Amino acid sequence: MIEPTSRREFLQRVGLTGLAAMAAPGLLAAAPQPLPPSQAPKKGITLLFQGDSITDGNRTRDQDWNHVMGHGYAYLIASRLWYDYPQEGLMFYNRGISGNKVSDLEARWEEDALALKPDLISILVGINDVYFIVEGTLKQSIAQFEATYRQMLERTQTALPEVTLVLCEPFLLPLGRVNKKTAVWEKETAQRQQVTRTLADEFGAVFVPLQAPFQEALQQAPADYWIWDGIHPMPAGHELIARQWLRTVGEKLPFLRK
Repeated sequence: MIEPTSRREFLQRVGLTGLAAMAAPGLLAAAPQPLPPSQAPKKGITLLFQGDSITDGNRTRDQDWNHVMGHGYAYLIASRLWYDYPQEGLMFYNRGISGNKVSDLEARWEEDALALKPDLISILVGINDVYFIVEGTLKQSIAQFEATYRQMLERTQTALPEVTLVLCEPFLLPLGRVNKKTAVWEKETAQRQQVTRTLADEFGAVFVPLQAPFQEALQQAPADYWIWDGIHPMPAGHELIARQWLRTVGEKLPFLRK
């Protein structure tokens, strides 16, 4: 892990203004394959994206840098930061896995999070917990969801005391499969949204709100323009997440302010 002062110095140079500019329309460039350690100019910040299929984005499980970040919001965020700061030695990992619930993340947390020693971990999880509850294949109380999520965060702060945590709010829109049992979907999702916000406060994490931005986006275009099945974003929906992530991280983390 890089020293905290080095991390702060870089992020101070980025600043709120820089992140806000990245959230605006602009050039999205694919990142080149990072140099081998012996050739890299210096080690910068390592950022890890964790979650389910929304984060996974159909990523490859190899070193094909054309696809290794997936094709969703994690790719969009990484592309912008890699493009704007090519000399900073940034490294991004995407370890989202389609179908994962919070218990799945917790089970693989050592290998797919702690072992990577990231400086920042961004987590988006919860909608699969809701899906399996609605389908009747998972019996999980909201207390169990919260306890598992908290245990994962406690392990993280113990192993990586300097890590920055970013907790993204699970979200949905009323279309597709969500329309079949809308009341149950909305109730279970709202409970997990509240848990995510509560844990962000408890652990000093950045909370990235997503439900309200998607609701507001309905003023510009119908729901299926943003999320095709009520759960998984369309390309514009991934762009919405990326912009909201950059905007919120820039506003909420003190060391990003000049």
